[in-house]
Amino acid sequence: MLVGLFSALYAFFIEPALRLRVKKWRVAHPSWPEDEALRIVAISDLHVGEPYVGLKRVRQVVRRINAMSPDLVMLLGDYAAGHRFITEPVQIADVAPILAQIKAKHGVYAVLGNHDWWDDLAAQRRGGGPNLYADILTREGIKVLSNEALQLPGTWIWLAGLEDQLAVRGPTGRWEGLDDLPGTLAQIPEDAPAILLAHEPDIFPEVPERVALTLSGHTHGGQVRLFGWSPLVPSRFGNRYAYGHVQEDGKSLVISGGIGCSIAPVRLGVVPEITEIFLSKA
Repeated sequence: MLVGLFSALYAFFIEPALRLRVKKWRVAHPSWPEDEALRIVAISDLHVGEPYVGLKRVRQVVRRINAMSPDLVMLLGDYAAGHRFITEPVQIADVAPILAQIKAKHGVYAVLGNHDWWDDLAAQRRGGGPNLYADILTREGIKVLSNEALQLPGTWIWLAGLEDQLAVRGPTGRWEGLDDLPGTLAQIPEDAPAILLAHEPDIFPEVPERVALTLSGHTHGGQVRLFGWSPLVPSRFGNRYAYGHVQEDGKSLVISGGIGCSIAPVRLGVVPEITEIFLSKA
């Protein structure tokens, strides 16, 4: 009985609300320029809201990121709360100024997640943007990429951000995407080294090999993950894209385990994480 009580306490409070780790991955791509190795830091799925991810928790995450002195920081979406067990809402207008304190050599870039669209009822009625979360992040100086690619200043590197793949409810009641992968990648020169941000990892089979790294969140590693397996994963590919570094057909995908929770405030075996990727030539 005591073991059960401790396990419940750990899974429903200690791991989701108190623990935080830095998870490191090394990714190599043969087309990556030798003189452009990058230390990238990514966070996903903050799902802000007390008592699990309040402003104090967000400040803790930002301090840890800045202490790492990253070259590039990526915010991978889902800033909005993702479950009904919030004791006190935290607004993006209060979170964005804290995220704007993140420092990185080549800047901080963001994409939106499905919850950021679902939480914006006006955008749902319009069936698209503008989006409240994007507007507030942009106001604070954080560049939000919506089917947009740009070249990082002073480098050969291109960064592309895909709009969400489950953004708005369509006429049939199903969630539909606002993503445009071909149009986004068409903005990048064919031989340029590129990184893609995509909140949901399910786009990965469609990503061409010339993209050196795709970064995603959304799955939270299943929130419960034991021995490398998650019983429930919000992906049509199941555990294939649940968590971590996936290599397929000469391409690399890193799925962050994220910070917050969705559906239920539980984490077991998926400690909230800041994800660090060292990207270099093979």
